[in-house]
Amino acid sequence: MHVRYPHRAFIGIGSNLNNPLEQVQKAIAALAELPLCETVAVSPLYRTHPVGPQDQDDFINGAVELLTAFSPLALLDQLQRLEQRQRRIRLRHWGPRTLDLDLLLYDGKIVDHARLQVPHKEFLRRPFAWKPVIDIAPGVRLPNGSYLHEYIQMSEANDMVQINTLPPN
Repeated sequence: MHVRYPHRAFIGIGSNLNNPLEQVQKAIAALAELPLCETVAVSPLYRTHPVGPQDQDDFINGAVELLTAFSPLALLDQLQRLEQRQRRIRLRHWGPRTLDLDLLLYDGKIVDHARLQVPHKEFLRRPFAWKPVIDIAPGVRLPNGSYLHEYIQMSEANDMVQINTLPPN
């Protein structure tokens, strides 16, 4: 039986420390176990070059589409709990990290709060964030009503290497 929740959210996932592929896979499994949430889709995973300092390992990135009853801030709290459960390490800004979970999109709405910006403020500039979302939801719209795939240049994702395709849920 599938329980339907009223809100649609896209979560970006990234890691480049402590076995990044395992970190991302554990995060995907943990997202599927969140209360008041249902996983709709999981993107392929990608190996991507770091943004910012280049003296670090490549990242493993992907995205998960959730249906949820959580408000944006309550969902953020859940994501931060999952990061802490996986012993999130973040050594410096744009530096290596064990796990990063970002609320990228939420119901096509804009959230402007001291703790949370949705769409994520760097979303459209980062292929490792928007490409996995397009993979699982090609018709997703941005808060301005435009389709995500119309807003970006797919050529920007050329340096991303798909490392696997997870089976559909």
